Amino acid sequence: MRKLPSFFSLRAFEAAARLQSFALASEELHLSPSAISHQVRGLETYFGKPMFTRSFRRVELTAEGRRLLDQLSVAFDLMEAACEELGPARRSDALAVHCSPSFATKWLGPRLPRFMQQYPDINISMSSGAEPVDLLRHEELDLAIAYGSAPQRAGIVSEAIGSDTIVPLCAPALLCDKPISALTLADIAGMTLIQSTLNPVRWSDWFALNGMKLPPGRPMPSFDRASLALAAAVNSVGIALESTRLAEQEIANGELVRLDGGELKSVLRETHFLSYREGEKNSKKIMRFRDWLFLQAGLNQA
Repeated sequence: MRKLPSFFSLRAFEAAARLQSFALASEELHLSPSAISHQVRGLETYFGKPMFTRSFRRVELTAEGRRLLDQLSVAFDLMEAACEELGPARRSDALAVHCSPSFATKWLGPRLPRFMQQYPDINISMSSGAEPVDLLRHEELDLAIAYGSAPQRAGIVSEAIGSDTIVPLCAPALLCDKPISALTLADIAGMTLIQSTLNPVRWSDWFALNGMKLPPGRPMPSFDRASLALAAAVNSVGIALESTRLAEQEIANGELVRLDGGELKSVLRETHFLSYREGEKNSKKIMRFRDWLFLQAGLNQA
């Protein structure tokens, strides 16, 4: 007979220690915070030593708690992998991805057939939305791709999908046959500037990088999606300050040209982030998608 404390107390401790929060552990395990606290105290009584140091709205692992978590993490990962591998009705063939709209339509969507061909046993389910989602509350989702900034929350792993090159882009007709190399900052400042309202890089940032202050108070047509801003630029509404990643198709077919090079500098910024639950970092389907995504973005998979 194995000499083990209650499995429920071990599970409560592992969740609280991994998430660094009794409240988050209660959400994950669908228990009340007091139930989590009760289970952890029972474990501490079993071992005769504290696993956490407690202060107002915060808990930290003791040295003994850290040692126990390190061992339990390996054990729970092995149990999870075994159950996923053997479960007859497991969900391992379904992968639910929530993605920012423009990234989904302009970059990820055209590449998805490659993933589906490489992993025909994984059934992709895509949803999109501009607002960030909380993967700890939305358990039906496996992965999220956010735009703007990385989600910062205990229990969530967030990784930048490389850096975006953000440059002014316009339709060739808007240049009236003027060579790009002959364009000056004043020329660009005098044209209609399209603003992507969700873009963390503003026109003022780009002009400041290039040594010029953008005149304040000037009207700028604005769009709440990068895809809409790019479509406006294709239709000669003005110049869009956008990611070459999202505009790769329009640049490749000549609908848009980059207004950089020479003395005009572009902005490099991490703007898209892949997130998944820390407890699922060893999930095969999640890691397969993560590694494939990074490979498509030209990144090291390590």
